[in-house]
Amino acid sequence: MASSRTRPNVSSARKILSLSALVTKLARSKRRGRKVVFTNGVYDLIHPGHIALLDKAKALGDVLVVGVNSDRSAQSLNKAPGRPIVGQADRARVVSGLGAVDHVVIFDEPTPIKVIERLVPDVLVKGADWTAGTIVGSDAVKAAGGRVVRINLVAGRSTTSLVERIRAGKSALDA
Repeated sequence: MASSRTRPNVSSARKILSLSALVTKLARSKRRGRKVVFTNGVYDLIHPGHIALLDKAKALGDVLVVGVNSDRSAQSLNKAPGRPIVGQADRARVVSGLGAVDHVVIFDEPTPIKVIERLVPDVLVKGADWTAGTIVGSDAVKAAGGRVVRINLVAGRSTTSLVERIRAGKSALDA
């Protein structure tokens, strides 16, 4: 029997929602007493660090929402030339296919502040590489009685390091 935290019959593509549809869906979840957790990122090349963070984020509540930067938003972050490598629709589809993720929303602004202010999650999650004072939306979440959680990253696992290895022509065997 599946646990109440898993949704094996939900097509991952159906997890990707517009912000307005997500607001409506989460209002129902909140009325049922379910705790909403939100995190965000580019999710250009999924790696074990992403999975670990999302699994830990899911454990903090009942419904995990992941905001995915649009292509334009990701480019505005100046991560590296040629980023994002994977388009927003494909990145959202991959993230939606992860078991810990309940909903995905793509946002076009440089930060997810508008998404956070509309959703008002109970828990806002970011990687511990973000200092407490720089986490976008933390004031809005705290003002609504929620909390902000910083999760330790998996050492040596980042999209930037993957891209660097690929560009250098190194395989996993070249450690």
